[in-house]
Amino acid sequence: MVRNTLVVLSLTAVAVGSTACASKKYVRTAVGQVNDKADSLTRSVEQTQERTRQNEARIAEVDQKTQQAGQAAAGAQASADRASTAASAAANTATAASTRAEEIDKASKRLVYEVVLSENEGNFRSASRELPDEAKATLDELISRLKADPKGAFFEIEGHTDNTGNAESNERLGLQRADAVKRYLYEKYQIPLHKMNTVSYGQAKPIGDNKTREGRAQNRRVVIRVIA
Repeated sequence: MVRNTLVVLSLTAVAVGSTACASKKYVRTAVGQVNDKADSLTRSVEQTQERTRQNEARIAEVDQKTQQAGQAAAGAQASADRASTAASAAANTATAASTRAEEIDKASKRLVYEVVLSENEGNFRSASRELPDEAKATLDELISRLKADPKGAFFEIEGHTDNTGNAESNERLGLQRADAVKRYLYEKYQIPLHKMNTVSYGQAKPIGDNKTREGRAQNRRVVIRVIA
């Protein structure tokens, strides 16, 4: 009986020992798997951190380039502003010089002749822009006088009207009368067009009383000034 009991106990001890060995092996296996996962996670974290550092470096580089580009753009704008200011100053200087040159040129010129073509002298009729024969004869006499004078004369031709009608139509009529004189001088005497300037004052500069017939006749006129 005792012998049988010892045998049972021995078998039990063997079974318990085998179970303990199996548990230790399982634990070691499980721990190894956990360690492997931990190592894998550690490597993944490290890789993520490295990518983050690389991205931060690239972002910093982009920020630096953006800042440099902004500074370059600001510098270019400042240069453009300085150039614009210099150009404006140069333009103002040129305008002032041109104005001064014109003033000097005008001051150096003198009036040679002045001829007035008006209705009370048998010339322009009321509302007419045609150049009468009397006016042509007066212009012929003017040109004959100029032949003895130096070349380079300049003709200023002014057209005037009375106050009959509206101001707009009178200004147009005054210019048509001045252009008739200009055309005659060009076609018959080949006076260069750039040597003649026409302007209309319409009814704005009367020399006679528009309330009277005689005054209106005086106001319907063309004034030719010869300047050299």
